Amino acid sequence: MADTSMIKEHMEVLGSDRQHVGTVDHMDGASRIKLTKSDASDGKHHFIPTTWVDHVDSHVHLNKPGVDAKKHWQAA
Repeated sequence: MADTSMIKEHMEVLGSDRQHVGTVDHMDGASRIKLTKSDASDGKHHFIPTTWVDHVDSHVHLNKPGVDAKKHWQAA
């Protein structure tokens, strides 16, 4: 499992296909990442589980393509 303690506000979240998924608003507990609503086409916050995180460097890289992440994220 990836070191999610490295996830910080304003980091870009990328799918495994390097597609932009969103921008980190903040961690919602230890198991979810809340994405900014300004990045979303519907203007809402979305949540993704940390189990989707493959690794973290200057970006948060997911273990699934961006389109799949957007299809299965949770709306706030």
